[in-house]
Amino acid sequence: MTAAELRRETRLRAGNRCEYCGLRQEDSLMSFHIEHILPKQHGGASVLENLALSCPSCNLRKGPNLTGIDPDSGEVCRLFHPRLDRWPDHFRKESALVLGISAIGRTTAWLLAMNSEEQASLRGE
Repeated sequence: MTAAELRRETRLRAGNRCEYCGLRQEDSLMSFHIEHILPKQHGGASVLENLALSCPSCNLRKGPNLTGIDPDSGEVCRLFHPRLDRWPDHFRKESALVLGISAIGRTTAWLLAMNSEEQASLRGE
């Protein structure tokens, strides 16, 4: 698949929503990123199974991180993986907030600052 085909397929699969926080592309002034779930610097390939659509906020905060600290337990925990994990198993929406309902969800929501004032305002559903 060409790079353009990978970008198109990634956007289609995600329904033009950030695969981490759920923000819709049309609700953001900035173009969403095609991000490597397993970052290139950790051996992640540019293949459809390793790509996710991410809003700029989530992508920039995730960076090359694969783990974070669960804010409840203080334990190291892996981050949400859009190809391996089901969103509803780890998060739930409460108005414009994204709440982590598992260690993975809490860690990811905290590290990516999904409920910052700006992010919640943009989601404002």
